[in-house]
Amino acid sequence: MAERKVALVTGGSRGIGRGICLELAKVGYSILVNYIENLGAAEETCRCIEELGVAAETCQADVAATADRDLLVAFTMERFGRIDLLVNNAGIAPAVRKDILETDEASFDRILYTNLRAPYFLTQRVAREMIELLEARAIESAAIVNVSSIRSFTTARNYGEYCISKTGLTMVTKLFAARLAEYGIRVYEVCPGLIETDMTSGETVRTYYDGKFATGLAPINRWGKPEEVGRAVAAIARGDFPYSTGMVLHIDGGFHLRQL
Repeated sequence: MAERKVALVTGGSRGIGRGICLELAKVGYSILVNYIENLGAAEETCRCIEELGVAAETCQADVAATADRDLLVAFTMERFGRIDLLVNNAGIAPAVRKDILETDEASFDRILYTNLRAPYFLTQRVAREMIELLEARAIESAAIVNVSSIRSFTTARNYGEYCISKTGLTMVTKLFAARLAEYGIRVYEVCPGLIETDMTSGETVRTYYDGKFATGLAPINRWGKPEEVGRAVAAIARGDFPYSTGMVLHIDGGFHLRQL
């Protein structure tokens, strides 16, 4: 069994996932970097983690598939012997943005399977593992973090299935927070706003949201950075909120505030 605490981070190879992995490494966690396609990016994330003096491993798995989720957990336990922290970060956007009057069922199912069904059942699977580890005193504490989005409370008429998936993830957080508290497993939601990643670097997307910032989108009126999301997860990983569970950490420059 690994001496260091271990974090399993889905979608950890790039963007927000990489930012989370690196900040967790800085607070001493060994990291299992899950990825689905881009092995090169996953290996680069591992290299950066190892430069911080902790162990890292990659595992290819599509969290939308039951067999892959089982493989991911089994591999983590085989490699490290423990899971102290689960970060449900993996998520996808619609291949084509369509008005909600035109959304097709295939896109809806694809988004909901990856963004909602997958973290629900991966949390269930990992929670059972965590309970066994806690009862055996193999680990001292455990936590689960769901990475949602400002789309969980912000409507977008051409992004409906994504919004629904992230709103559902908010309830997943609450449900498991209530259920797992008796075991000392704390569950949190980290809710990023507009974050600078390769997914938001396209000229069309960048121009659109730069225009929003120009009109005062948020009190802290700038793009966020992946490491800023990562620091929120790292604070949870350190145990900075021992009397909290089901809490939402808004990493969105204050976008969630209602202002008159």
